[in-house]
Amino acid sequence: MAEKLNLRKRKKFQARQTILSAAARQFELHGFANTSIAGIMQAAGLGVGTFYNYFASKEDVLLTLAKNLRAEVSEKISAADELNPSSCELLERCCICTAKLIDENRFILPLFISASEHSDKPEQIPQSLSPGFRDLFEDIIQSGQLRGEFRADVPSNIISEMVHSIYQTTAFSKLDIPFQENIRLKIKILLDGIRTP
Repeated sequence: MAEKLNLRKRKKFQARQTILSAAARQFELHGFANTSIAGIMQAAGLGVGTFYNYFASKEDVLLTLAKNLRAEVSEKISAADELNPSSCELLERCCICTAKLIDENRFILPLFISASEHSDKPEQIPQSLSPGFRDLFEDIIQSGQLRGEFRADVPSNIISEMVHSIYQTTAFSKLDIPFQENIRLKIKILLDGIRTP
């Protein structure tokens, strides 16, 4: 009986992963707005009805993919943190790692862009619609402020919003600079501005 339950769990896990992989491919190929649930499920080789056993909407799939990428960044930052870098080095690594993942998975940009629509009232962004990158930036910034490495005269949430917005503006940049390099240069300027003398 236990073996049968384990097999069922594995099948459910595999189906969910298949849907996520198919959605990532479809979002990458066609863009988020032009991807349908039917298209995702056709690419996954599963029936449309199966989708709703795992996800409530196309947005739910996008958010799950973004949270998986955020978890990947978080793991890399945790590993880097064990080397006891400065907060400035840690924030730079976090930003560069995030830029790389976004560049390789452009389908998550709609979440960064939708967050900007609520940037004047971040408390109105439902937690369920946030992949959590801004929180990751803010944790590092707060730590840096406590350690005296970042200026404390500017609230950490303002700085984290600035970091977050760099990805949004770079997504629409017309400059002939690759995405990751564009982010790296902007982050360097921001870090120079928040670092304590």
